[in-house]
Amino acid sequence: MVPKRRSDSSGWWRGLFRLGLVAAIGLVSFSANAGEEAPELGPTMRFAVVRGSAQGCEPNCPEWISAEGTIEAGTPTLLKRLLKTLGGRQLPIVVNSPGGNVDAALQLGRLIRKNKLDIAVGVTEFSGCAPGMKNCRDDDGKGALYFGIAYDNGAMCNSACPLMFAGGIRRVVGEWAFLGVHQITTTYHREKLLYRTTYQIVNGKKRVISTRIVSRKNAGSYKTYEMSKAVEKRLSAYLNEMGVEQGVLEAIKATPASDIRQIEPDDMLEMKLVTSLDSLDLLTGKSICRQNPSPANCREIPTNAKPAEVAAVEVKPASPQSAEAAPPQKQEQEMRFVLVRGSNPLCNPDCPEWISAQGTIVAGTPDRLRELLDTVGGRRLPIVVSSPGGDVQGALAAGRLIRERRLDVAVARTDFLDCDPGAAGCVAKDGLYAGLTVDAGAECNSACAVLIAGGARRLVGASAHLSLHSLGMADKVKAYLDEMAVGPGLFPAMQSVPYASHRDLSQDEMEKFGLTTGRQSVDELTGATICKSSPRPDNCRVLPSANAEVETPAKL
Repeated sequence: MVPKRRSDSSGWWRGLFRLGLVAAIGLVSFSANAGEEAPELGPTMRFAVVRGSAQGCEPNCPEWISAEGTIEAGTPTLLKRLLKTLGGRQLPIVVNSPGGNVDAALQLGRLIRKNKLDIAVGVTEFSGCAPGMKNCRDDDGKGALYFGIAYDNGAMCNSACPLMFAGGIRRVVGEWAFLGVHQITTTYHREKLLYRTTYQIVNGKKRVISTRIVSRKNAGSYKTYEMSKAVEKRLSAYLNEMGVEQGVLEAIKATPASDIRQIEPDDMLEMKLVTSLDSLDLLTGKSICRQNPSPANCREIPTNAKPAEVAAVEVKPASPQSAEAAPPQKQEQEMRFVLVRGSNPLCNPDCPEWISAQGTIVAGTPDRLRELLDTVGGRRLPIVVSSPGGDVQGALAAGRLIRERRLDVAVARTDFLDCDPGAAGCVAKDGLYAGLTVDAGAECNSACAVLIAGGARRLVGASAHLSLHSLGMADKVKAYLDEMAVGPGLFPAMQSVPYASHRDLSQDEMEKFGLTTGRQSVDELTGATICKSSPRPDNCRVLPSANAEVETPAKL
């Protein structure tokens, strides 16, 4: 409709027109998601400040920022809010993410670099309260809201996450963590816009006064995997800004969006994507706070417990000749043995299997182990053990049984995925529980060291904990260690520690005493890729139905 024409003293003609037009809005957002929609990647990334709960670190423990989940447009704002609460403290970030929005990942990387933060790929396992728990007061009065242990086994930083990762000052990806890239999925959103434009006509010439949008209508969208020159230029400039080589960008462009290229540690080092080949223990290990000077992420919290209160709950066995003291304030269940199959998607259909041994060693432990071994038909499955110790006689007998069957042993925990053995309604599928092994937080104390001495190969990873104290039945223990060809230094070291105390052994000491046969972690026996090696380990087995149930890593 054209308005009526009128005259005024200025000789101006005024008109108001409504103009409708369709506009294709270019790039609203672009992402590096492997799936069709972002929600397939899982929950939105959340951040939490965590204090290390590994045994023996208090009162001075490391702290870090746990970052887990999908990177979305609002994720950088969440990190900014958390950093404001820290008052300038520089805590490393432990990230576990399948990827997400690229724009947000670049913002996160720049925010991390601006605040001079280190970063590592890892998973945080919470003890007590965990993010998302309602009305959780387990940790009240302990000086921190969340406590936990960080480990790299099975952790990932894929798709857009490596761009966030590149922002770290020190950048660490442990041997058993995964960092992967693929092509960026660019999503274009079309909208139909209706504008209202007001203009004046002066002496026959049109002059626009204002333009505003009066309605929007979705006109569809489409995706492309072809990287535009503008996007390539932005990513290249960002990597230069972070001091990372362009090889990362080439790997992104060369890997189909339906796949994931897991970058090998040596390649990450060459690309300058990582700053060293250390594990995340470099940033979160319980012993780092003993350094001088102490790292910036260490914080000392004086304990409120009085020595008398701690001693009052210590439980000692009736006879020190056959059993050792139970750990203070902790009553462990009797050691159980169960068969476990690795559940990492990278191993299927040929996955490692092992025997999980967790709990206190008792007199009947050797019989329980023999009963289980009789069910596996002579297969040599490694034993993954985590134990506070227990009955010395039981440990001697179990160790001899392990040596008789020529079994390997590693100190680690088994994390069960579907359900925990012994829980109501928990049934093993085909006699096997699904799980993963983690050496962080695992313990092997006192009589447990006697048990693992029986292993053909004996492994205690850098994140596992092994300690000694003097034991009863000294003559029998000494004869047993000689029988197992353990070095002569272990027994006097053991007997030099008072019965009510514990002495932690370092990896150097364990190797020197001959208690361990190498410095490898439990992944040497149960890692997702060991079944691809030649010769193939005895504990690998193909399940015929596995192919139908497993997603490929590209869909993570």
